[in-house]
Amino acid sequence: MPKNKKIVFLIIIILLLIIAGGVFWWWQKRAIKGSPADYVIKETAEGKIVENKKAGLTVKVPDGWEVKRVDFIEEGSIVMQSLDIEGEDGGNGIVDPPLREGCGIETVVTYKKLSLEEIKKGAEEVHWMLIPTLDEFEKITVNNKEALENKWESKSKGPMISIYIPIDNKVYTFTLTWAQEEKERCTQEFNKFLETVLIK
Repeated sequence: MPKNKKIVFLIIIILLLIIAGGVFWWWQKRAIKGSPADYVIKETAEGKIVENKKAGLTVKVPDGWEVKRVDFIEEGSIVMQSLDIEGEDGGNGIVDPPLREGCGIETVVTYKKLSLEEIKKGAEEVHWMLIPTLDEFEKITVNNKEALENKWESKSKGPMISIYIPIDNKVYTFTLTWAQEEKERCTQEFNKFLETVLIK
């Protein structure tokens, strides 16, 4: 085989390997993403439990609260709401902040490897568009796991606390929203809820 043909043949082989590697990488990234169906709501003797076996997550719904699966987000999430909740109708029986009454907790698993600093930067970028009146971050520990707590507020969304727990290639996010007069009650419920979070 002439030298020029060998070089062309070698280049074609390398390009095919690169393409195959790219397809494999893309397939791997797609394969680890979650879906709304991953969240399973169970009635138990201890109350309502939400499991996401793919993400290795189990949480207990606060006593007397409703729980709904969010299907319109690609990877899905779970929203838990106190029975007295009032605010804008977000569809599917879910109330969007800002809240006029009651409390809400949303649980989301994002399939991406991020550091606490990368999470903070991403949150700040999202909040910047909402013109926050408060945006504070603090490193904390939740059930012996390093986490980032973000207290923030805007006129369009009201007050919120988000807890981000990065583990391996996932970020577990728990966000509390509350009506202005309900901070003490809602934060107490949130703290009790966080004690039930089990990540395997």
